[in-house]
Amino acid sequence: MDDYLQTTNPYVYAVGDVTGRDMFVYVAGYGGTLAADNALNGSNRCYDTDVLPRVTFTDPAVAAVGLTEEQAYEAGHEVKVTTLPLEYVARAEANRDTRGLIKLVADKTTDRLLGAHVLAPEAGEVIQTAAVAMKVCMTVEDLLDTLFPYLTMVEGLKLAAQSFDKDPAMLSCCAG
Repeated sequence: MDDYLQTTNPYVYAVGDVTGRDMFVYVAGYGGTLAADNALNGSNRCYDTDVLPRVTFTDPAVAAVGLTEEQAYEAGHEVKVTTLPLEYVARAEANRDTRGLIKLVADKTTDRLLGAHVLAPEAGEVIQTAAVAMKVCMTVEDLLDTLFPYLTMVEGLKLAAQSFDKDPAMLSCCAG
């Protein structure tokens, strides 16, 4: 199978679990749409899961997108990493469930976000915002300049970005 999901038989395309990679329902749907467009319309759209949010529905849930710290080093990046315990996220406090953390991996030279990892009851919802940020090549500074609604779990991404340079214990609820 090539980057267009076409098999060695030019009339056959493969998607979903049969490909042996990215085995998630939403990826199979994406692959099906892409393969149909390529097969029927000759679109030559490439299969691209470089920014693939992944969620394991445990309690708390585990979610990730992009590179781990180790993968970023292996890819040749000069890496900076921060880990924010959920005790610093006001929504987690309000929910009375501060189990977990948000970890961000960024390139130290370009400031570009390379990966996000979330351990939290709402990790699946939080990771999607990180995926969008990575899809549009946001930097840590871009995250800091983005407004996040107060008293949401996704605000934890901004707080984590702040914790690259600031002690989260020293920030107020709405610090910029």
